[in-house]
Amino acid sequence: MAKNADKDSKAKDKAKKGKEKGGAEPALGSSIATHPRARGSVRRVKGWAGVAGFAIAAVLSLQASVPLFQVGVRALAAGVVGYLIAWWFGVLIWRHLIVAEQRVVYEELERRRAEASEEKPAEAQPVPG
Repeated sequence: MAKNADKDSKAKDKAKKGKEKGGAEPALGSSIATHPRARGSVRRVKGWAGVAGFAIAAVLSLQASVPLFQVGVRALAAGVVGYLIAWWFGVLIWRHLIVAEQRVVYEELERRRAEASEEKPAEAQPVPG
């Protein structure tokens, strides 16, 4: 009985490892997470905005003679809010940039196809003479 339980648990562990190593298929299409520049850019913006919100709230609270514990609480809250706002704006901006990049690539491909289709009939026609 114990041997069967061990076999079942080992089979479940193998199934979990397979899923972790890439068993799930990646989503088709483009996303911010798979874009080479967007992920790093959003990450940097989130970090700097969080630090800036923390620092600004701390300085303003200290200038207002707020007790030190309240300075820390306000600074942490402002840092989290700055982080979330920067994340939202970063994702919003990169969505538009990715769509624009895809549109440019699509238009370039269409232009190349049009040029190729114009050249082929000209080459196929016999030269009068």
